[in-house]
Amino acid sequence: MNDTGKDLPAQATPTSTPQPRSAFERWRRKAMLVTGLGVTEEERLEDLRLHHVQQCERKKEYLMNYSPVVVFMLKHLKLSGCEVPPSNILCAPCDQTRSGGFTPDPGAVVLCAGNFFSEQHMESTITHELLHLYDHCRFKVDWGNLRHHACSEIRANNLSGDCRFTRELRRGFVSFSKQHQACVRRRAIESVTANPACPNEAAAERAVNEVWESCFNDTRPFDEIY
Repeated sequence: MNDTGKDLPAQATPTSTPQPRSAFERWRRKAMLVTGLGVTEEERLEDLRLHHVQQCERKKEYLMNYSPVVVFMLKHLKLSGCEVPPSNILCAPCDQTRSGGFTPDPGAVVLCAGNFFSEQHMESTITHELLHLYDHCRFKVDWGNLRHHACSEIRANNLSGDCRFTRELRRGFVSFSKQHQACVRRRAIESVTANPACPNEAAAERAVNEVWESCFNDTRPFDEIY
C-alpha cells in the first residue's frame, strides 16, 4: 500500500494544476517582450529567438512538402539511400553572417532562424545544403580534400538558385556578362577558404580552378541548372 502522503502536515493540501493564462495576460506578456518594458534584455532576446525558430520551422515544413525543388532533392536523396527526415533539417539561431550549414555526420542541415529575407531565400538555402548532402551520400566526399570540397561548392552554388541575378543584386554584385559563373566561382572560393584544411585563399582558388570545368557542368540530380 502506498502511504507516502501520511506524514504530510495536517494543513497541506494537494497543489492545484496551474491555470492557463488569460488571453489578456498572454497579450500583455507579449507586449512587454516586444517593447522591453518590465522584462530583462535576456528575456526579450530569448523570446525573439524562439519566435524566429518557430517561424523557420513552419516555413521549413511547408517547403519540404510543397517546394518543387526541395521535394525533388529529398526524393533523389532517398533514391540514393540517404532519406532525410524533417528532424535532420534543423532551425537554430546562428550568427548574422550565415543562412545555413551542413554537417556530414549524421547528415544534418542547419537553417539559421531569423536570417532569411524571403521564402525563396530559405528554399535556395535548403537546396544548397541538400546538394552537399547528396554529394556526400552519392560520391563519398572527403571534406578535408580541397578539390572535393570545391567541387561540391561549385555544384551547390550552381544548382540551388543561390546565384540568381536578383540574389547577386541584393549582395551588391552587378554584372551583365557571365554573372552566374562569376557568382558560383566567388562563393565556392569563399567557402573553401573557410575550410580548416585550407591554408589560404590562393589554395582555395587553385582547387576551384582545377575542378571547375567538370563540376560546373555536372548537374546531377537535375537535368539542367535550376
